[in-house]
Amino acid sequence: MTLERSEIRRRLEELAEPGYRDFNRKLLPGVEDMLGVRTPALRRLAREIAKGDWRGYVDQVRTAWQQGEACHEERLLWGMVVGAGAGAWEEAAAYIRDFVPVIDNWAVCDSFCGTLKIAGKHKAEMWELLTPYLDSELEYECRFGAVMLLDYFIDEDYVDRALGALDRIRSQAYYSRMAVAWAVSIFYVKMPERVMPYLEKNHLDDWTYNKALQKICESLRIDGQTRAVIRSMKRQAGPAGGIDRREMP
Repeated sequence: MTLERSEIRRRLEELAEPGYRDFNRKLLPGVEDMLGVRTPALRRLAREIAKGDWRGYVDQVRTAWQQGEACHEERLLWGMVVGAGAGAWEEAAAYIRDFVPVIDNWAVCDSFCGTLKIAGKHKAEMWELLTPYLDSELEYECRFGAVMLLDYFIDEDYVDRALGALDRIRSQAYYSRMAVAWAVSIFYVKMPERVMPYLEKNHLDDWTYNKALQKICESLRIDGQTRAVIRSMKRQAGPAGGIDRREMP
């Protein structure tokens, strides 16, 4: 049975918290169409939808999005439903490609990436799917690729390829550069011996490189001696050109 979008929208509105909405708006500048529904509630609803005709629901939300009517939570929910519902790789890949153009902020991007557990079962196929996004100059296509790398490709088989892909990203957009810095930092924290040679020799711009070092130092898994070494590697960067707007992931 297909759950009608109108019914799901009604339930989202019932779950909405004005205070949480106002807080989130500070974290997502420019995103005005949000209701204020917390992530755990969205995940529960996504799992419920995935047990039924989730494809039918996605079709309805896609149409609403194309008409400019799908709110922030509906976009979040759409991504979560794809992650919860798609079981076969071929189908999942089609829905992933369909969703990437919908990503319009870091929260939708990172939430979607976190739901795509199928990536862990189909790494080679996912890697191939990610390649054009990693090479894109579009802000959220790049961010999608970078966040997927840090979520699913921190292992011996992919670490060198992943770092190479991050090193090639040339998007100058804020949220793509932040994602690259974040990814590099997580790769280092989890695989320091493999990643240190990359930190010593890479093609990251100064701002992104220094941001990666900052995030490494912020990790609770880094000891004081290591933190001092990482801090000593900071470059003397020139003006950020307006990039450092806010400290978001």
